[in-house]
Amino acid sequence: MTANISSIERSVTDQDKKIVEGNITDKAMVATMRNQRLQDFLFHKITLIFALSVLLVLVGIIISLVIGAWPAFHEFGPAFITTVEWDPVNDKYGALIAIAGTLSTSFIALLIAFPVSFGIALFLTEICPAWLKRPLGTAVELLAGVPSIIYGMWGLFVFAPFFADYIQPLLAHTVGQVPVIGQLFKGPMMGIGILTAGLILAVMIIPFIASVMRDVFEVVPAVLKESAYALGCTKWEVVRKVVLPYTKIGVVGGVMLGLGRALGETMAITFVIGNAHKLSWSLFSAGNSIASTLANEFAEADSVLHVSSLFALGLILFVITFIVLSAAKLMLLGLQKREGVK
Repeated sequence: MTANISSIERSVTDQDKKIVEGNITDKAMVATMRNQRLQDFLFHKITLIFALSVLLVLVGIIISLVIGAWPAFHEFGPAFITTVEWDPVNDKYGALIAIAGTLSTSFIALLIAFPVSFGIALFLTEICPAWLKRPLGTAVELLAGVPSIIYGMWGLFVFAPFFADYIQPLLAHTVGQVPVIGQLFKGPMMGIGILTAGLILAVMIIPFIASVMRDVFEVVPAVLKESAYALGCTKWEVVRKVVLPYTKIGVVGGVMLGLGRALGETMAITFVIGNAHKLSWSLFSAGNSIASTLANEFAEADSVLHVSSLFALGLILFVITFIVLSAAKLMLLGLQKREGVK
């Protein structure tokens, strides 16, 4: 009987210990879960603050631009956008020359840079030998890191004289003789102007677009390309039917990245565009862009209307960039919808 009582007491004691240990374990689990919930809460709020800070900065920039540009738009109205005159002496300002220079140089740059960048990225990912891929890829990345003022100095002191002596006369005697479009290639052959600025911008944005395209081409699963090759497709067919459909969003993103830099480029354009407030059909003539106008005149602007007109140019550049990015997004949405219909 005594032995039975002792065994019962030991079993009860063991059960109590298990209960106590279980309670301790439960409390530890509860404490751990509480700490995890607190960490998740803090992580969520901190990342939310980071994301909202970008939006707040964007809103602050827009508000400051609108406030700074209001006197100019109040004085000149919507005609500020379509007016050619830019006369700081008489306090008369219009944005058409700067807008035309910005759009024309960016269009020329993108027209040249897109096919070249596509060819570079395609060669590096699909054709280039393994021993050459790393040096070429490194060279492209190094070009992307060159400061814009270096491009501007090279364009002014090296490219512009060569362009004036050899390329501009060739264009004037060939393309310049073609009806209608020949007007674009006539004019003073000084080496600087709208066309030179567009070419320098193209050289600047090629590394950016090529780097992005190369990265997105490399994420295409190898099995997709190998399957296409097994079916007898050529390299071009693999790129056109497999690589491009798979990476079109990244390709458009790379193009928009390059275009964004072209629209807002300042120093390189200031060196080679000529900085002349005049409008001409000739791409050889000197012109101006929004960014170069801001760089040249902000430090010397003394009147309220002059400063406000420069703020208005900055606001217009912001709107142009926003419209371009929105158009690219709408184009991607349209492509996705058409794929869904198919």
